[in-house]
Amino acid sequence: MRIPNSEPKKRSKTRLFGGQIYFSTLRYFSWYINRRKYTQVRKSKTLPFLVFGHQTPLIRPLRNVDMWLQHNKIINLRLATAKTDSVVIRPRETFSFWRSIGKPAKSKGYVKGIVLHNGSFHPGIGGGLCQLSNLIYWMTLHTPLTVVERWRHDYDVFPDANRAQPFGSGATVAYNYIDLQIRNDTATEFQLRTWVGGSHLHGEWRSAKPVNFQYEIYESNHFIVPEWWGGYVRHNELRRKVFDFNGNQIGDELVTENHAIMMYDPLLQDGGSLNDY
Repeated sequence: MRIPNSEPKKRSKTRLFGGQIYFSTLRYFSWYINRRKYTQVRKSKTLPFLVFGHQTPLIRPLRNVDMWLQHNKIINLRLATAKTDSVVIRPRETFSFWRSIGKPAKSKGYVKGIVLHNGSFHPGIGGGLCQLSNLIYWMTLHTPLTVVERWRHDYDVFPDANRAQPFGSGATVAYNYIDLQIRNDTATEFQLRTWVGGSHLHGEWRSAKPVNFQYEIYESNHFIVPEWWGGYVRHNELRRKVFDFNGNQIGDELVTENHAIMMYDPLLQDGGSLNDY
């Protein structure tokens, strides 16, 4: 595994703001000039075949995080899931997280939730939507759909207590230049279902025809190393086993590499998980 330079980078507020404007403008430009066909169809009727479903808890006590931020996160998730629910990706189409949801603005009902940035968190309008992008990404890894854009979390903020998924199995987003995009390279339609329940965020990928493969995601080459600048960096690989209709393994493929600066002592055992946001 190639280990990149992981020293934290300090940038001024002016540079950060300028970078956001620059990359956001590039994204708007690319949306309208590239040849990628983005999905625009939503079907009220649910497609018949469940490919994979998952759920994550909405509320989890976290050290130094006010509970009102988590309750506000639920408000934001209800608004966002209403936009992504029932979206259909036809063959050769691409799903874009931000094109489907739009800009999370106060005028649309979004409120301040948890926003993770540079290894810390702060209240921000629309905060908490990473929990939805994490869910969609994790589910997609269990389908034949192709992830064409995914950004990993650069910081590992909370310890592994109660983590149900491998480290690095999420996808961070920030409007609109840090996106999650998924392409349908199959010959059948897929439908995304997303909704907020009483205690969990729920999601499903469904299809118009049966999918003849099953997938198992696992972690390999996981290690933590102390860095010269005084912190720790965590590394791993996510891999995917592929099984045919009869349960025979027919493949084992690399999904992605992850590298994240740890914002806690590696020996700590309590806390939350990035997959909860």
